[in-house]
Amino acid sequence: MESINRMAIELADEALDFAGELNIGGFDLDNGATVIDFGVDHPGGIEAGLLLAELQTAGLATVQTRVDEVAGATFPRVELACDRPALALLCSQKAGWEVSVDGYEGLGSGPARALVAEEEEFRAVGYTDAFDLTVLTLEGDELPDEQVAEHVADLAEIGTDGVYLAAYPTASICGSVSMAARAPELAVFRLFELGYDPTDVRSVSGSAPVAPVAGDEETAIGRTNDALAYGGRVHLTVEEDADFFDELPSSATEEYGRPFADIFAEADWDFYEVDERVFAPAQVTVDVVGGPTYAYGEVNEDLLAESFGL
Repeated sequence: MESINRMAIELADEALDFAGELNIGGFDLDNGATVIDFGVDHPGGIEAGLLLAELQTAGLATVQTRVDEVAGATFPRVELACDRPALALLCSQKAGWEVSVDGYEGLGSGPARALVAEEEEFRAVGYTDAFDLTVLTLEGDELPDEQVAEHVADLAEIGTDGVYLAAYPTASICGSVSMAARAPELAVFRLFELGYDPTDVRSVSGSAPVAPVAGDEETAIGRTNDALAYGGRVHLTVEEDADFFDELPSSATEEYGRPFADIFAEADWDFYEVDERVFAPAQVTVDVVGGPTYAYGEVNEDLLAESFGL
């Protein structure tokens, strides 16, 4: 199977080549690692956010925007379609690498996870990557330094000069856009958590509204998760039927109907204290090949309007 890191490096080079046009920045650290700034010191934008989502999925998904509405107001919406969901979404896009190095905190997504491949998803999918260059996107409000690059290089077992770190805060245009692209990933991950074989998911498409950029990270984290849980819509085509598809949407949890800002505050912003079932799209349709089609959940525009400050 082809290296997803090799595919992502091509996108990272594209980001660096068109940094000026995308309103992003790029620079080399003293140890040779490359940092791409998608919103910390550079403003970024919609197009940069779409490229960031492509980086996170290693180029295995089509990501685009369209204009839609939330509670009667015009809003952009990100659409993602993928025919390799187990590989692109679980083994790359999922935010499964928590980076904590010398005071730096960032949540890592991207194909670098496949070089480490310690999470259960990689065993289920049967995939690990081997390549001498890698991309890790880091959600956090600071730019990573040499120590962060060394940490990633050590775990990925490559040289620091082969590490590309794409950094972005949640409270940025790129943060809002890339989060909106996660609706399909949330649905596929929920299936995996429920015991479904992720390789039996043939195709997935989904969308979510782009949350307004907040003035601080906590508000942004709440809004972007609200956009998914109360505005995300996903369609899955799967090989096998199951009796738990009704547990896929966010409405299947007891926390449903509460803004994520309240849910996180109650947990003192310790995400590991939050029931992971709340991280799900609002509405899910499951099309079983040769079988029935199920639809569960619904969009909650009133809560989105409240969260977005409409």
